[in-house]
Amino acid sequence: MNAINVIHPYRWHNLWVFDDESRGLDKEPFVAGADKLLTLLTEGADKCSLIFSLEEFPDGEHVLHKIGPGMGGGTDYMYHFKEGLKHRLWLCPALFKYFEDRPDKIYFKLIVNED
Repeated sequence: MNAINVIHPYRWHNLWVFDDESRGLDKEPFVAGADKLLTLLTEGADKCSLIFSLEEFPDGEHVLHKIGPGMGGGTDYMYHFKEGLKHRLWLCPALFKYFEDRPDKIYFKLIVNED
């Protein structure tokens, strides 16, 4: 398992998805709040790069906090906005393609890709 992972989410048929051929993922969708968080953090952009890790890293400006196991083998997380607002989301079992267990925290940085 890599210490720092990178995926490149993009909009496809009005959904946020990503591909990771090395892990057998093709158009893996973000759903159940994760899609909404991407839309909010990218301010409506259609694609981005997402760098994420179990450990804090330079410029890793965001963090998800595990709030429990989720339905269907996924995991529920909470994102805390600087303004004090919270956003609940679910990450599907594809999470286990990157981590052995459900991480208590996932640190990440989002980079909006502009053409």
